[in-house]
Amino acid sequence: MKRTRVPPFSGLLAILLLISACATSKPASTPGPLPGWNEGPARQSIVDFIGAVSDPDSSDYVLPGERIAVFDNDGTLWSEKPLYFQMLFVFDRVKAMAPDHPEWAEQQPFKAVIENDRASLEAQGEPAFLELFMATHAGMTTAAFDENVRGWLVAARHPDTGRAYTQMVYQPMLELLDYLRAHQFKVFIVSGGGISFMRPWTESVYGIPPHQVVGTSIEMTFDTRDGHFVIDRKPEIHHFNDKAGKPVGIERFIGRRPIMAVGNSDGDLEMLQWSTAGKGRRLGVIVHHTDGEREWAYDRNSAVGRLDMALDAAPEYGWTVIDMARDWRTVYPPE
Repeated sequence: MKRTRVPPFSGLLAILLLISACATSKPASTPGPLPGWNEGPARQSIVDFIGAVSDPDSSDYVLPGERIAVFDNDGTLWSEKPLYFQMLFVFDRVKAMAPDHPEWAEQQPFKAVIENDRASLEAQGEPAFLELFMATHAGMTTAAFDENVRGWLVAARHPDTGRAYTQMVYQPMLELLDYLRAHQFKVFIVSGGGISFMRPWTESVYGIPPHQVVGTSIEMTFDTRDGHFVIDRKPEIHHFNDKAGKPVGIERFIGRRPIMAVGNSDGDLEMLQWSTAGKGRRLGVIVHHTDGEREWAYDRNSAVGRLDMALDAAPEYGWTVIDMARDWRTVYPPE
């Protein structure tokens, strides 16, 4: 008769413990809302707010039609270093257009862009950037500009990460946008960036359609060209949608005060103040860039996305401050 080998006591004990563990362990729980976020006060304040305003039995209940959330774009939904991405688009457009403008080789501020002389360009100040903006954004139809933006996003890569710019969006924010929509929020972008620069891609990247994008705009006119109706872009600012311009843009283009606003810089201060000053429960959220390893760490002294006055105002107004290094489990989507 074949004898069964009995494991030594230590081995038998290990087997019994394994069996016991298998019998008593529970299957892994399904991830809750916002899986790209770490547990903490920031995530909890967002989940609690959305739950309260969407629960018909809650004293904070808000009708679906009034659930408006507004998000800044640069530094809030996608990165903004080393420069606002639209500015990098401007530089690339100047270089692409330069062969048709030989005079730019000796004409500032175009000369500085062509020669990659960032110090000289910055010394020329805001008028120089405005001139570059108009040269690359006006004097064409809306269809032509739309094509320029789409082509750039396909071909261009971020100078530091090598990623496509549409892969520089924040995964935790994509989750938040989906979570809000699942609770019948209507989500708008309210950005200082150009409205026509954002509209060609926000729906495919964020799920936010063009008519829910508010941004800086230039004058346009209706015209006919070669028997076709066109909208021409003119070299004149129509609405500057930053700082105090953001509440004006909200009133002008949305027509209803948001109950939730999310930003990351002093350019969002007035939007946060306006949105959270209304009646009923409201939420203001600030993304604080504290993660120098996975992204960039900056706030009060940054030339791009400066966060100073709004950071000081957060405790006074009860706004939630997201510490990117602590509160986000991940930053960018998988490539």
